[in-house]
Amino acid sequence: MERYSLRRIGLEEIPAPALRMADPEAEKIAYEAIRALQTGGEAELRNRAEALDGLRPGSPLLIDRRGLEAARARIDGEKRLLLERAAKRISSFARAQRASLADLDIAIQGGRAGHRFLPVAHAGCYVPGGRYPLPSSALMTVCAARAAGVAEVWCAGPRPTDLTLAASCIAGADGFLAAGGAHAIAALAFGVSVPACDVVAGPGGRYVAAAKRLLYGTVGTDAPAGPSELLVIAESGESPDIIAADLLAQAEHDPAAVPALIVFDEDMARRAEKAVAERLAVLPEPNRTTAASALVNGWILVAENFGTACAAANRFAPEHLEILAADPGRYERGCTSAGAVFLGIGTAEVLGDYGAGPNHCLPTGGASRFAAGLSVLTFLRARTWLKVDDPGKLASDSAEFARMEGLEGHARAADLRAKTAI
Repeated sequence: MERYSLRRIGLEEIPAPALRMADPEAEKIAYEAIRALQTGGEAELRNRAEALDGLRPGSPLLIDRRGLEAARARIDGEKRLLLERAAKRISSFARAQRASLADLDIAIQGGRAGHRFLPVAHAGCYVPGGRYPLPSSALMTVCAARAAGVAEVWCAGPRPTDLTLAASCIAGADGFLAAGGAHAIAALAFGVSVPACDVVAGPGGRYVAAAKRLLYGTVGTDAPAGPSELLVIAESGESPDIIAADLLAQAEHDPAAVPALIVFDEDMARRAEKAVAERLAVLPEPNRTTAASALVNGWILVAENFGTACAAANRFAPEHLEILAADPGRYERGCTSAGAVFLGIGTAEVLGDYGAGPNHCLPTGGASRFAAGLSVLTFLRARTWLKVDDPGKLASDSAEFARMEGLEGHARAADLRAKTAI
């Protein structure tokens, strides 16, 4: 059995978010890809897809809806039913989210004001296809976009398998661009081989994340994403074996993943470490090597009390927060910065990965302090409106405010309303 120790850290030693997200090398490469796509268009996209993504020369860059339906027909019937069950749960949750977002119409001085939630017209959904193809991400992104009311949804990702194409079909995608990395994000943003998208969302590697950061403003994007993170808070009575299983499930994602644990005594920390070592020893390859590398990034904090545990969780602001405690709700209320929270011993984080309902596309690198995970809100805009029938006092106040700021043109436009019957 492999011997190792997860490093012990204190509250002040938790890495700062900026240090976890900084990746200047990836941003340089992504910027070059974006500029190349701007000028080279589809020919440049094909060159990069063939050189970097395994696209065979002469193969179509875009798999249309008919191609997606053919892939759905090719997969095993049980797998198709599994994808359909997961899609139903994800879509049901997303539709309930959309239904909870009420339009607003209130009285204001002289008239009425409000907002309406409007979907974007075109959405691009990135679906990873590198170390582990993730058809679950096709379901998460496309189902949310469709529930929001997006008219056209286009996927992109390298080396799409039949399972990934089938998942995209079941979720309701219009087509799939067989390209990955920064060049795929640029293609979705600029409209290379697919219509230009208004929002580009979905998980991806470092170049995908860098391209999304660089293109924000040209298109909307979801929260910044980097290596996956899981923080488990475990009280002393909880099972070390469950803790170990969940930490390794996160660690096998990526060598850069961050599995972390907060416990309340050193004995619990040692028992959790022993269980991790035992489970790691029987994990198959290549998962075992990947998980072992990720464990080097991980840590254990032995908290003095509830307050210290919550302070540490909020400082880390993890992608996933799993709470194994007698009263998980108490921790959920105290830990305000996490992409998604999993409450109680039965709620394995992996259940969220595979379609329990809430989305698995979540902010990493500390971004959960200010951002939420992907949802129907990613594809919606709350557009406000204003209707004033009796400008009166509102117009005179506006004119006075404008003159206070030195904007006489503004003031005169307001004066006209104050002096004119509407």
